[in-house]
Amino acid sequence: PVPFTVVHLNDQFWAPKIEINRMVSIPSAFGKCEETGRMDNFALAGGLIKGEHKGDFPFDDTDVYKVLEGASYALAVKYDQKLDQYLDSLIGLIGAAQEDDGYIYTCLTNKCKRIERWYGKGRWDRLNSHELYNCGHLYEAAVAHFQATGKRTLLDIALKNAELVNQVFGPAEGQNKVPSGHPIVEMALVKLYRVTNNEKYLKLARFFIDETGKGTDGHKLSEYSQDHKPIVDQDEAVGHAVRLGYLYSGVTDVASLMKDSALMSATKRVWEN
Repeated sequence: PVPFTVVHLNDQFWAPKIEINRMVSIPSAFGKCEETGRMDNFALAGGLIKGEHKGDFPFDDTDVYKVLEGASYALAVKYDQKLDQYLDSLIGLIGAAQEDDGYIYTCLTNKCKRIERWYGKGRWDRLNSHELYNCGHLYEAAVAHFQATGKRTLLDIALKNAELVNQVFGPAEGQNKVPSGHPIVEMALVKLYRVTNNEKYLKLARFFIDETGKGTDGHKLSEYSQDHKPIVDQDEAVGHAVRLGYLYSGVTDVASLMKDSALMSATKRVWEN
């Protein structure tokens, strides 16, 4: 793919919208993240403040990552020193929230009782915990920030987390053999592979795709997460639409890079459906 940093739109339709996004929408979104305590959750996890975790959903972390990703795109369009410095400060909070071994998921670090129903007893306890979903959006933001600014601050946080994920999940004995639960880490790992040329990230993306629909660990298969049968056997778009979009974006990336015709055929069947 063409890097977004080399694409510039100077037309009368998109260019004004991109400028409004930079000047209004992105600051507004960051403001909402601050107002709702999403930034404070990182500060709390990092021991920078005292208090209670805010919010009822463990995937709230991703709102910060998503806006940070968008802000990085905006910086590539037009440099903004104030925005650049704000991102540096925000990345400092994210780094503080990361545990020593690379784990980052503020609701569990902050031991938030209200959302134990999502994460269960501890790390990686539940398939639908959104832990890997959070990781995926972190990686996407990190790659965008690195490409836009050349800074490795967020990328190094993401790579430290990816090292942990690569240790915990995989085909080897003692590793967790499950799909991602809520897709996006697949396509995000491909992005890490593209900027590092480290094949282990591409192989890990492939692992999560191959585990989808197999139930190796005995979990109940579900159409909701496109986890009802192996990807290569799927031919119908079912379940949660956002999950399907994320999953099959990752499948298409992996199929293309690995020149896997069976996976690519599955993406085409589901697309046509």
